[in-house]
Amino acid sequence: MTKYYALAVTTKYWKPKTNYLNEVVTAVQNRVNDGDFLVISEKAISTASGNIIDESKVIPSLSAKFLVTFWMRLVWGYFLGLVCHFGHRLLFRLREYPIEAGSRHKQIALTHCGLLQALMFGSEGGIDGSNLPYAYVSLSLKDTQQVAEEIQQQIQSKLNKRVTVVVVDTDKTYTFRNFHFTPRPNPMKGIHSWGGVVSYVVGKFWKLRHRPTPLAVAGCSVDVETALTIANVADRARGPGSGATVWDMAARFHVSPTEVSWSMLSKINHKPIVIVRREYAFGREQYISKNKYE
Repeated sequence: MTKYYALAVTTKYWKPKTNYLNEVVTAVQNRVNDGDFLVISEKAISTASGNIIDESKVIPSLSAKFLVTFWMRLVWGYFLGLVCHFGHRLLFRLREYPIEAGSRHKQIALTHCGLLQALMFGSEGGIDGSNLPYAYVSLSLKDTQQVAEEIQQQIQSKLNKRVTVVVVDTDKTYTFRNFHFTPRPNPMKGIHSWGGVVSYVVGKFWKLRHRPTPLAVAGCSVDVETALTIANVADRARGPGSGATVWDMAARFHVSPTEVSWSMLSKINHKPIVIVRREYAFGREQYISKNKYE
């Protein structure tokens, strides 16, 4: 079994208009070697690119309000949440899902991702509000492969290092034998995206093996299983950031979800980049950290 070592690289918080290409090069300089995997958070890139929406300015439709009052509070809070083996705290949060702010959020999901994604309890179509202040949410990237290739070329040009760049999302891919599927749209080739909420419930109900979703790979050809393993190693090394959910993020700062500010987020460590290295690629003296995974 191949073993991996991982190093989560701390950077400043990538606000909108941040030049993430320069940030990546600066962060990994003198750390990255030929043959390394450079795993980068899609959400961090999306935020830096300004691919975000202020939900406070959204006017929800009747459909969005229905999704909150019936689907989220009742169906997820009392039925699907139990089917998916949610804990008591999450079930309570779903049963108390905010009607006004939640309706605006569901309207964004309906508009940008469609009904099957809007029926998810969170991360609808890659929409994410964690690690973002106020009522902002990030949208999924539309050109993920191009972004991965640009980063890989920048590393090779500026640092003269040949690396493989993997852009990932924490939304899960589920595995049944050799079949990999995700509710998340636009994963890398070889991972099947179907059903939205249906595939999520299937994966959670059957407690299938789940790992973060690789969205794009640039630099060399990587099979799906290897990409999923790399994504999982990086996720374990990175940790939850400001919080695994919007609720967790707000609890960390002791405020409501819409009261988290840019300055609050700037004060915590952010690790949008993880360097992952195969054990067999280098001598033992060159391991980059003590974070070892199999």
